[in-house]
Amino acid sequence: MKEFRERDCAECPLSDAIERRDFLRRAAVAAATAIGAIALDATRVGAFPVAFASGTGPRTDKAYPVPAADGAVIDKAESVIIARFDNRAYAFSLACPHQNTALRWESRRNQFRCPKHKSRYRPDGTFIDGRATRGLDRFAVRREADRLMVNFDLLYREDEHSAEWARAFVSLAQTTP
Repeated sequence: MKEFRERDCAECPLSDAIERRDFLRRAAVAAATAIGAIALDATRVGAFPVAFASGTGPRTDKAYPVPAADGAVIDKAESVIIARFDNRAYAFSLACPHQNTALRWESRRNQFRCPKHKSRYRPDGTFIDGRATRGLDRFAVRREADRLMVNFDLLYREDEHSAEWARAFVSLAQTTP
């Protein structure tokens, strides 16, 4: 029988593999710990940094031109859609309510469509069909002269804030003196 010597281990090609295994095990433990820490603070993690309506907090408004004609304009930087339809102006979240996929405006069909699961919405944000179960989320809006002021601190879900959601538009109908 061969006598064991420490130098035999140093020459063994498996000695590096043992160190690699130990490294991989430690890396897996570290990754699992990091993921667990993120999961504990899930309130700070999200696809879009928009809080739903609470009625509290500072107002963060951004001005957009009042749309001159029916249609939609998408501001990707703010994740908002400005739409005009039937003498009303709306501001919607760019995210589909089903799985937060960025929506697209289809001008030929005069509707919004989710490219991921094909949910469709009317220009006023009402749900038509698809996997989603509610209309587009609406931001609170108001008019100041020729500007549409969008309040990014107040976002209304149709199923949770139905009254506010129904009022979240600006009438653009001309009044006669």
